[in-house]
Amino acid sequence: MSSPRQSPPRTDRPPLRRTPRPADGTDVHPVDASRPLGRILLFGIQHVLVMAATPISAIFLMSATLRLDAGLTVDLLSAAFVLSGVGSLIQSLGPWKFGPRLPFMMLPGGAPLVLFLAIAGQHGLRTASGAVILTALFTFVVLPVFSRLLRFFPALVIGTMIVIVGVNLVKVGAVLVTGRPGAPGFAEPMNLVLGIATIGFTVVFYLLSSGVVRQLAVMLGLLAGTALAAALGRVDLGHATDGGLIGLPHLMPFGSPQFNLLAALPLMLYSLASMAEATGQTVINAEAVGKEIDRRADVPKTVRGDALTSLLGGFLGLPLMVTSGENIGIVRVTGVRSRFVTATAGVLLIGIGFLAPVTRAISVIPSAVVGGTAMVVFAVITVLGVQMLGRADLDRHTSTFVVAVALALGLLPILVPGVYDGFPPNVRILLESGVAVGAFVAAVLNALFHHVRPGVAARLATFRAESDR
Repeated sequence: MSSPRQSPPRTDRPPLRRTPRPADGTDVHPVDASRPLGRILLFGIQHVLVMAATPISAIFLMSATLRLDAGLTVDLLSAAFVLSGVGSLIQSLGPWKFGPRLPFMMLPGGAPLVLFLAIAGQHGLRTASGAVILTALFTFVVLPVFSRLLRFFPALVIGTMIVIVGVNLVKVGAVLVTGRPGAPGFAEPMNLVLGIATIGFTVVFYLLSSGVVRQLAVMLGLLAGTALAAALGRVDLGHATDGGLIGLPHLMPFGSPQFNLLAALPLMLYSLASMAEATGQTVINAEAVGKEIDRRADVPKTVRGDALTSLLGGFLGLPLMVTSGENIGIVRVTGVRSRFVTATAGVLLIGIGFLAPVTRAISVIPSAVVGGTAMVVFAVITVLGVQMLGRADLDRHTSTFVVAVALALGLLPILVPGVYDGFPPNVRILLESGVAVGAFVAAVLNALFHHVRPGVAARLATFRAESDR
C-alpha cells in the first residue's frame, strides 16, 4: 500500500532506493505495508516453493546419516516445517523483543546440522538435542556482550561475509543440480538440462512479463521446470499418496534430552559465528528492502528470534534453526518487500507441517529443478554483498587487504572441500564453516588495521611530540 503523498512505485522493477519512514508517521514503509490477500498468498507460496527443499533435504540427510526409521523421519519433517513457519512468523512480525520485523524466513540445515550430526554420532541423539537446548540458552546469555561488539562489524566485514554466504549458497544450489562429485549419477546430462532449463524459464518470465507476473517469475520458472521434468518422466509420484492426512510433530522424539556441556561446546562456539552471520543477514535484508535500522536494537532481535526457535526445536529433535538469507534473493528479484508475505509463508509452512499430503507433494519436485531456481536466487545474495563492499571504501589499501585475506580463507573450505580433514573433528567443523572463518578474519583484521593500529600510531606520535619538548 503506497502513501497518498507519493506516486505508486513501478511494479515492473524492484525498488532499489532506500525509503526511510517519515518522522510524522503518516506514511507506511513498504516493509510494513499490507497487500491484497490474494497477492500476499501467491508471493508467500513462491517463498515456500523455493525454500521448502531446505528442510526436506536437511531431514533426509539426518535420516540417512543416523539411520532413522521412516516414522521418525516423517515426524521430524513435520517438526521442521512447523518450526520453520513459527520462526518465520517471529522474525517477520517481531513480537516484543523477538524478531526485527523484516521479511525473513527460518530454516534448519547448514553448519548447525553438521554439528548436530557429529554430536549425535559421538554422544547419541538425546545428547545432541540437549546440546541444541544448551546452545539456545547460551545465546541468550552472551547476546548482551555480543551487541556491544557490533561496531566491529561495519560494511567492510558484513559485505565480505555476505559474498561468502552467497558463493556457498550458489554451490549448495549447484549440488542439487549435479549431485556430489564422485557420487553415482554425478553431473547427469538430464539433470543439467532440467537445472539450466529452469533458469531459462525464470529468465523468460522475468524478461517478457511485468507487474505481478514478473514478481512471480521465480515461482513460475520453478513450476515450468517441474512441468518439463514431468513431461520427461523425471517426477516420481509413487509415494505422493502414501500415508495419512495429518502429520503431527512429537515432543522429545528421541527421549528426554541429556545435557553435556563438553559435547555442546562446538555448537556453542558456532553460535558466536552464527550471531555474526545474523548481523550480516539483518543488515543485508534491511538494505534489500530499503529500510533504515538500528543495528544495536534490531540485530539482537534477530538473534533472539533464532535462539527462541532453536530452543523450541531442541525439544522437537531438530538442529539449530537459523535465520536464512536465501529468501533475500527472492525479495530483491521480485521487489516485494512486505514482511507480511514472509509471515504468510510462515503460516503456509506450519500448514504443510500438519498436512502430510502437501509435504509429500512438495518433496516430489526434482532436486535439479529446485537447484536451478536456487542458483539464481542465491547468486543475487552475492551481488548484494558486492554492492555493500562497493560502499566500504575499498580505495583504501588496508580495506582491500582485509577483504582479500578474509575471502581467501573464507572461500577455501567452500572451493576445496575436505581441506581440513586432517584436523581434529571439533576443530575441523569450525574451520569448515567458511562464513564463520571469513567473518572472524575480516572482523579481526578490520579491528587491527582500523582501530588498534591508528590508536597505537596516535599514542606514539603524542609520545614523540612530548619527548621533543
